[in-house]
Amino acid sequence: MTIGIIREGKIPPDSRVPLIPEQCKKAKEQYGFEVIVQRSPTRCFADEDYTVQGIQLAEDMNNCDILFGVKEVPIKDLIPDKTYFFFSHTIKKQAYNRDLLRAILSKNIRLIDYEVLTDENGKRVIAFGKFAGMVGAHNAIWTYFKRHRLADMPRMYTFPHYEDAVNWYKNNLKLPPIKVLLTGTGRVANGARRVLEDMGLKAVSPQDYLEKSFDHAVFTQLSSLEYVRKIDGAPHSKEEFYAQPEKFTSAILPYARVSEVFINGIFWNPAAPAFFSNEDMLHPDFKIEVIADVTCDIAPDSSIPCTVKPSTIADPVYGYDPQTGEACEPFKENCVDVMAIDNLPNELARDASTEFGNVLLDLILPELLKPHSEMLERATVTEGGRLGKNFQYLSDFAGLKHEQA
Repeated sequence: MTIGIIREGKIPPDSRVPLIPEQCKKAKEQYGFEVIVQRSPTRCFADEDYTVQGIQLAEDMNNCDILFGVKEVPIKDLIPDKTYFFFSHTIKKQAYNRDLLRAILSKNIRLIDYEVLTDENGKRVIAFGKFAGMVGAHNAIWTYFKRHRLADMPRMYTFPHYEDAVNWYKNNLKLPPIKVLLTGTGRVANGARRVLEDMGLKAVSPQDYLEKSFDHAVFTQLSSLEYVRKIDGAPHSKEEFYAQPEKFTSAILPYARVSEVFINGIFWNPAAPAFFSNEDMLHPDFKIEVIADVTCDIAPDSSIPCTVKPSTIADPVYGYDPQTGEACEPFKENCVDVMAIDNLPNELARDASTEFGNVLLDLILPELLKPHSEMLERATVTEGGRLGKNFQYLSDFAGLKHEQA
């Protein structure tokens, strides 16, 4: 069986890789795969790094049985009748990738989406979320510093590894007494928490965050027990919220009245309430100046109304004017600054790729050698020109006339 590491074709190009050079060598030695890497000038590891490990380079990937990428593969680059692994951003019916899903079906491609690779308990086994949260938190504070013309902070991508950023924090970072609100308890949010703590912000309870003033920078981390409440006012559990989000309303506004920075690290269900409305942002008590939306769902189908577009690593921040409901130039008075980069882990590409590849090597590649893998079946979005059994709900979105048996 031959696996291929494809060149990232989405614009702007991503420099992450599914397997770093040493991991490609291990895939050959441990499992007997042949490995071919498509040449690329933009990867965080050079082509020569792969050849040093004895990995073959090629331009034409037709000889590969299974192709691994990171971001969506451009339609023009899809090879019919292959198995692909990548983040397709189709499973929530993202309109901007409708044509991609249709092309995958028409080209008879088996698509396995990393986002839905789960264990027998339904827990995701592979993700870049931790690194998205880490970079998102760094960029949140960077944006706040830019807005208030404080000392220059380097961007995360200027550090070869995260430990270099930590050393910079220890030796250079002086924070004003700000309050930072962090939502979520998963990989993304806990990655953000790690950076906030490494920066020197102190974690405080939600109650103290709301009621007390501090002479140093602090943050609080909210789970769904704090950031939503039941419409009828009854007590709730996290499980109830995840099962019936339509029965809840946001409880975030008291925190918005005391926070300068908001880092959004949740996985948002479209049936769940938004955190606040545009009208809420117009209220004089709304204090948030910077929003780092790591979730990066685009309004109106989003938990945050001012995430009207993604930003980029090259141009990371845009302003949002609640008066007009439109994006504007950043760092303006009476506007909120939004950092909504949709490929945040790319700023820590080597660290993120290494950790991702370790999981791919240890947990996913062995599944390819089984006669039948339930893990891979659960994550198969398309196969043989049809939707996988767990993705029949995409039938109308994909333009199919009816659900397939």
